[in-house]
Amino acid sequence: VQLQASGGGLVQAGDSLRLSCAASGGSVTYSVAWFRQAPGKDREFVAAITSSADRFHYADSVKDRFSISRDNAKNMVYLQMISLKPEDTAVYYCAADLMDILSTETSRYDYWGQGTQVTVSS
Repeated sequence: VQLQASGGGLVQAGDSLRLSCAASGGSVTYSVAWFRQAPGKDREFVAAITSSADRFHYADSVKDRFSISRDNAKNMVYLQMISLKPEDTAVYYCAADLMDILSTETSRYDYWGQGTQVTVSS
């Protein structure tokens, strides 16, 4: 499975942004998660969705502002972000887990995209 994240950019606090993760290279079922990594910090879990899109999980810091979704017909996963804050600034990565569970641990994910930068100015 190959993943490619896109949609990042420079926005102001309070703005919205939608990230996309394009998947290719297989028809296996997998959950997809978004993680993010700010400079000097560990990569942290943001949100995850199962292959059938019937279950979701969010980090507490984003659950009222971010929404994860997927379109399996297009092999796409999205992360809609609203009310962005400067502390949301990070490189955002999408990742796939062939076990199709909603893990928050980076070690559980089998495939990773290259990351897209999100910068939120105050």
